[in-house]
Amino acid sequence: MSVVTAAKRLVPLLDRVLVEKIVPPTVSAAGILLPETTTKVNSGIVISTGPGMKTKDGTLIPCDVKTGDTVLLPEYDGTPVKLKGEEGKEFLLYRNDDLLGILED
Repeated sequence: MSVVTAAKRLVPLLDRVLVEKIVPPTVSAAGILLPETTTKVNSGIVISTGPGMKTKDGTLIPCDVKTGDTVLLPEYDGTPVKLKGEEGKEFLLYRNDDLLGILED
């Protein structure tokens, strides 16, 4: 039996996207404390997306991102989401239009 996390069970509504923010390490491999400016990363991994937004005539416009995409996040935005059993992880809820881009390998 597989274990499903609370984050995977949360399905956003409309064009909202649940993102787990990537938190960079605060200490280097050599044990040196890294300053906050070098550890600031505005990217995250898409955990789940809503179905999309409907136009006035009822046409569904799907979200531009999909589960597993690494996205560039705006510096100040997103609604923080706390999930039981997911302590230590930072989840944010964004509108599809608020995401700045998809980071490709």
